[in-house]
Amino acid sequence: MINRIQELRKARKLTQAEFASEIEVTRQTVISLEKGKYNASLLLAHRIAAFFELPIEDVFIFEKGEKKID
Repeated sequence: MINRIQELRKARKLTQAEFASEIEVTRQTVISLEKGKYNASLLLAHRIAAFFELPIEDVFIFEKGEKKID
């Protein structure tokens, strides 16, 4: 799964530390999310999407061929 976190964060002119504080995680978590090394839990994905005032699927995008759970 890819995400638009870095793009959205930079559009708001937030540092990783500022964004981490806003969504109540560590800066290391933000770094891992942005690099695609960590997939957010549903709760965290919801918190991130709500922060950006977007639907979850506008922040987190399934890649082609990625297995979806029915």
